[in-house]
Amino acid sequence: MGIRTGAQYLANLRDDREVWIHGERVADVTTHPGMRRGPHTLAGFLDKQFDPALRDLLTYEEDGERVAMSFLTPKSPEDVRRRGAAYYEWATWSNGMLGRTPDYKNASIMAFGSAAAYLGQGRADFAANMVAYYEEVRKGDKVLTHTLVNPQISFDLAKEGKYSGKVALQIVRETDAGVIVNGARLLATLGPFADEIEVFPSTLLKASDENLPFAIAFALPVNTPGLRLICRDTYDHGKSHFDAPLASRYEEMDAVVIFENVLVPWERVFMYRDPALCNRAFSETNAVLHMMHQVAAGKLAKAEFAVGLLCAMARATGKDKDMAVKGQIAEAMWIAESVRAFLYSAEHQAEPDQWGNYAPLRRPLDTSRNMFPKLYPRLVELVQLLGSSSLMATPSEADFSNGLAGDVERYFQVENLNSHDRVALFRLAHDFSVSGFGGRQTLYERFFFGPQNILASVYYDLYDKDDMVGRVEDLLNKVD
Repeated sequence: MGIRTGAQYLANLRDDREVWIHGERVADVTTHPGMRRGPHTLAGFLDKQFDPALRDLLTYEEDGERVAMSFLTPKSPEDVRRRGAAYYEWATWSNGMLGRTPDYKNASIMAFGSAAAYLGQGRADFAANMVAYYEEVRKGDKVLTHTLVNPQISFDLAKEGKYSGKVALQIVRETDAGVIVNGARLLATLGPFADEIEVFPSTLLKASDENLPFAIAFALPVNTPGLRLICRDTYDHGKSHFDAPLASRYEEMDAVVIFENVLVPWERVFMYRDPALCNRAFSETNAVLHMMHQVAAGKLAKAEFAVGLLCAMARATGKDKDMAVKGQIAEAMWIAESVRAFLYSAEHQAEPDQWGNYAPLRRPLDTSRNMFPKLYPRLVELVQLLGSSSLMATPSEADFSNGLAGDVERYFQVENLNSHDRVALFRLAHDFSVSGFGGRQTLYERFFFGPQNILASVYYDLYDKDDMVGRVEDLLNKVD
């Protein structure tokens, strides 16, 4: 089939999936008041793939069909850059506010599919399963989410690298048809709006017999019997695009996934009872590199949006002439340009890997993913500092058409904007930096790739330090 229209995507979501929010089961995620606008936004993005002006940027042709560029197996440095350009285009549509656009998981599925031989070390048919799944997702233009982390009820168990059989997703038994699994997984962003859910282990598993039941990787349709999603509170409260310009468009929803004796068909199993294989999967297949590539493009779009927002606020109030304000905004510009440099460096130093594919250089992408969780909260803080109390003194769209209209028109104007445009701008700044939606974005960025201390420790271990240490030792040992 190849690329799908937005209407086709929305129709597939009406499949009796079990989604819960506010204590009630959702009949239809495409019409639910707190959810519907997120998938409709994504549907609009999918429609853009059919735009003749964007076709060669967003898609490529294979077997007579147009498929998303994020599925392209990169066989040259140019292919890596083509993928990056498509990632960035997707990210700019949401200004980086949608963390789970389909290209994120497409990147990992492409990596696993092109390096399926790695999975074949577990069982030969697992490699074939992954290749078939890659083709299914690519040709069906399916939207995927993933869930990686087992819940923990004991910190002591977590420190020992163990899981609680009371809550963690685990293998219960085998059948001729497949594997029965039971338990919970965190955290499926976009879960209610996805076609499929990918379940891979991300936390390192100790190679012990007691961890064998937790070592599994598979994928299932979201409407699989026994699979249910428990959602957090929604940040889309039905406000207009004027009053909540971000939350009303980009609520992608997060959910805990419950598996109640769910059957996973053997043809959907990719790793099984092999902790060592699970631990190395993302790094050995280079899935982590291709995912970081997509993420860096998204963070660039997000940082650029923050810069644009800050500049618009400064111009509106006339503060763009103030040296201190320009210095604050310059800090945001440095962040954006740093991410841009990381992305450029990674793409233009792409290297062939052991699977015959090209992958972006790891170090700049790894640096970006370690830095951005610390830098994004600063971007939010800069918006708060520039907006100050004005972020809490913004009337609503309705106030321009009620008895207060005269007051609003008079008292909310600023030097370079009329009251209507000024309020619209500051409501956007509020949604970015103060609202529940904005708070979720900040928390999301802090933990996007995991706890910062773990990321930093892994970065340290992987960093090529020996040459630099050697220079220090050479100096200390030098005899003049």
